[in-house]
Amino acid sequence: MTCIKQKVYTEILIYRSFGGWVYIRKISYDKIAMKVSWISIAINVLLSIFKLTAGLMANSAAMISDAVHTISDVISTFVVIIGVKMSCKEADSKHPYGHERFECVAALILSIFLFLIGGAIGYSGIKKAYKGLFTKPEMPGYLALIASVISIIVKEGLYRYAKIAAKKINSGALLADAWHHRSDALSSFGSLVGIIGARFGLYFMDPLAGVVICIMIIISSVSIFLDAIGKMTDKSCDKKILEEMVDIILQQEGVIGVDKITTRLFGNKIYVDVEIRADGSESLATTHEIAHRVHDIIEAKFENVKHCMVHVNPD
Repeated sequence: MTCIKQKVYTEILIYRSFGGWVYIRKISYDKIAMKVSWISIAINVLLSIFKLTAGLMANSAAMISDAVHTISDVISTFVVIIGVKMSCKEADSKHPYGHERFECVAALILSIFLFLIGGAIGYSGIKKAYKGLFTKPEMPGYLALIASVISIIVKEGLYRYAKIAAKKINSGALLADAWHHRSDALSSFGSLVGIIGARFGLYFMDPLAGVVICIMIIISSVSIFLDAIGKMTDKSCDKKILEEMVDIILQQEGVIGVDKITTRLFGNKIYVDVEIRADGSESLATTHEIAHRVHDIIEAKFENVKHCMVHVNPD
């Protein structure tokens, strides 16, 4: 998602009429995130109602917990919407470098929310599993099995859909929301295993399945949290990207060498500071042109680079 450079994706729609003509429609990054988010909300609301109804009718503790988890997905997606909208605000006097880090804040909130949801499901599962060792609860019905299978398919589909969009626009908040969908799919899978086990007389397996899944949810929440923290504390970009930048800079006419290059992540954007070597006998206008060429090629080749600062050292 990029708002300063106003980058967009372009879809080309071809209409054939009297020789044919082409209509080009441009879609901004934030519109992609909004589209994915609102689709997720609509599907999750319907799915949570269905799973809660199935859990109550089929007497499945695992399915009821799974329905609560799906409701939490709706809340998390609203956090994504707020984070994306805030991150796309133009720079102002109080935030001269832009608002991209607001998306990191949204990712942090989602990771904490995901951690708490996982912990709550795990705690509830332990209590119910322990109780199931000494009591014989009512067996979950077939409706809970059907609901689990449908939930797994739908949530895994949402995960893949949101993940593709998140990678396309480099959105940490949207990626966190995608993992929230995946955690729900895992939760539904755990419910399925638990319900099947309960129907074979292993009654403690229904709630215990939630305990196993909660561990996976907590692991994903920690991963999202650490990624967001890295983007908020000026973490450098990958070594591979640095090497690619150096190679491209050295290919530019007038550049003798690269003395230093540093990068820092600013939300989902990258700031680059580079010191190049050029012929010291060249005029100021010539060295300025060399620096400008390096600046332009870095910002053009790496779409996530928000700004590149170039300093020229005489050789």
